[in-house]
Amino acid sequence: MNFRTSWAGLAVAAVIASSAQAQSTEEQAVSAVVSAYKDAIERMDVSKTPALFWTDSAIFENGGVEGSFAYYLEHHLGPEFDDLAGFDFRDHEMKVEIDGDTAFVSETYTYHITFKDDAREAIERRGVATSVLRKRGDEWRFARYHSSARPLRRPA
Repeated sequence: MNFRTSWAGLAVAAVIASSAQAQSTEEQAVSAVVSAYKDAIERMDVSKTPALFWTDSAIFENGGVEGSFAYYLEHHLGPEFDDLAGFDFRDHEMKVEIDGDTAFVSETYTYHITFKDDAREAIERRGVATSVLRKRGDEWRFARYHSSARPLRRPA
């Protein structure tokens, strides 16, 4: 092996390592946005969540078109929190795939909801979410968000 061959191999390895690190950094940035949304839901404080969604975002939930995140927050998510005592995600798993300025995220989880009205029974569901985030400038935000859930299957 001569010097030129070794140098070329090292240069290629450095580029590959740099690309993997950049990809990892982008995945971390996307994961941070998705986690910030999940954490806000658990805290039942969605006051800062509009900054996680582009204004032209679209929300889909359980077979319905909810509109932009601003509409969803005002007409659906925000009012629901008035009745809740707690919202907890469990067994949350997230997979992120980056393709240029687009990120595809899939999540699986269970969630447990309790109500302020003790007469209402707690809800536990198995849920999934699929998101598309777009990078504009240096910022990742949700462009599309789709979630659905079903009752947990209990052993007979």
